[in-house]
Amino acid sequence: MVDTVLITGGAGFIGSRLARALLERGADVFVMDSLHPQVHTGFGRPADLPDDARLLTGDVTQAAAYDAVLKLCRPDVVVHLAAETGTGQSLREATRHGAVNVVGTTQLTDALLRADAVPAHVVLASSRAVYGEGAWRSTADGTVFYPPPRTNEQMRAGRWDPAAPDGGAAEPLPSTAATTEARPTNVYAATKLAQEHVLGAWTAAMGNSLSVLRFQNVYGPGQAVSNPYTGVVTFFARAALAGETLDVFEDGRIHRDFVFVDDVVAALGAAIDRPPPSGRRTVDIGSATRSTIHEVAGIVASLAGAPTPEVTGHFRDGDVRAAMCTIDDAAAELGWAPAVTLEDGLEALLDWVARVA
Repeated sequence: MVDTVLITGGAGFIGSRLARALLERGADVFVMDSLHPQVHTGFGRPADLPDDARLLTGDVTQAAAYDAVLKLCRPDVVVHLAAETGTGQSLREATRHGAVNVVGTTQLTDALLRADAVPAHVVLASSRAVYGEGAWRSTADGTVFYPPPRTNEQMRAGRWDPAAPDGGAAEPLPSTAATTEARPTNVYAATKLAQEHVLGAWTAAMGNSLSVLRFQNVYGPGQAVSNPYTGVVTFFARAALAGETLDVFEDGRIHRDFVFVDDVVAALGAAIDRPPPSGRRTVDIGSATRSTIHEVAGIVASLAGAPTPEVTGHFRDGDVRAAMCTIDDAAAELGWAPAVTLEDGLEALLDWVARVA
């Protein structure tokens, strides 16, 4: 186990739980976080952040903030969680996403060199968004292809699934970091891929190790219920507990891979415990279970005693049709597998939202 870990963005949904897990294993944990009001609606230290984690308030886009942190902390491992994550928001606030996600990463690398504090291992929380629509396969002849983003015209016409090159039907394939091409289709995704490239180049030059974990849709207790850009599952939970009819977009057959926050924290811990011997590794972190939005809405509504969800045909520009992954590489590289079923995770989320919302 490493001695000292710096977690950027460590006071948030995932970071606060990771901090607790690392403290329980004897690590010295430093947390750098700007406590942005879009995520942190209260004042002062977030309640979910354990007392023994040393919170250093700072903006990752500012060199002086990193310099102040690295005067107090010489990390063996840096876990880089700090990021703006609103997919739709990134189209309207591209500068903000570029500043936090890309410049915030280059500020980190520069500061580590200035402080002569290059860590042995960097762990980056990346996203499945880097794949865009991902790979699809023609059901007629098995041709694998990468569809372009769906247009507003297609969506208004209800042509939800991308068509195969011959115009026929196609099916989505689960992403695998080793073989699936990264083709971002929104600004947020582009900045996450840029983070991967920046840290890949930097760690190659420094001779230290890099672990890139591409998360699928993370959900669970602690996800900001007041954030308009929070995950759809938390939105469903809040609405269902209020007795509302859940609005299921498109034809209800949007496919997602929902992975519980505790499983994500376990994957990060496994990556820290098993650094690559050298160079970079990239793995996908998900449940390896494909669920439709309609299925998830139905479970949430049933658990909450809400009305039957309604498939409305509404849509959001920029959404991908399907997102799921294989986790074979994560199992082999990290010795990790998810432990929480979707039903158990949704029940835990609803219990928590009922207490705090």
